[in-house]
Amino acid sequence: MKKLPRLPHFLRTAGQLTGLAAWQTGRLFRQAARTALDAVQDVLRAEVEKGNMRQVREFLTGKALPAARALLLERMAARVLVRLGLRGALASNVVGWVLPVVLEQLLKAAHKSGVFEKVRANATVQDTLHRLDELKQATWKRLMPDHGTGAEVLPDDTPLPLSA
Repeated sequence: MKKLPRLPHFLRTAGQLTGLAAWQTGRLFRQAARTALDAVQDVLRAEVEKGNMRQVREFLTGKALPAARALLLERMAARVLVRLGLRGALASNVVGWVLPVVLEQLLKAAHKSGVFEKVRANATVQDTLHRLDELKQATWKRLMPDHGTGAEVLPDDTPLPLSA
C-alpha cells in the first residue's frame, strides 16, 4: 500500500486563507472605502480650516487648477496609503482603484444634494465643515446602501403615511 504524502503546512494554510479572502472581499472593500472616505474628508476639512474654502469648492465642482487638484489628490492618496498599512505596489494598486471610486461617489452626492449652492450661500468655516460632514454621510450611503432593510432617507418635506 502506497502512502500519500501529506501536504506541507504552508500549502494547506495558503489554501485556507485564499478561501477566506474570497468571501471577505465585501468587508475588505468596505474597510478600504471607509478609509479612503475618511482620508478625503480629512484633507478637505484641513483645507477649509486653513481658509481655503474656495479651493475646496472648486475641487468639488471640477473647476480647480490642475496643480491644486493634483496637490489635493496627492495628499488624499498619501493619507489612504498610511491608513491602509499596506506596502509597495499592492498599496498603490488599492489606492489607485479605491480613491477614484470614492471621489466619484462624493462628487455625485455633492451634485445631487446641492452642497455647492449651500456652501456659496453660507461661507462660514463652521457651516462649511457641517456641509462636508453631511456630504460624507451622503457619500457613504451611496457607497454602501442598506439593501437588507429597505430603509431610505426621506427629504424633510416628505409627508409621512399615517399608520392605522
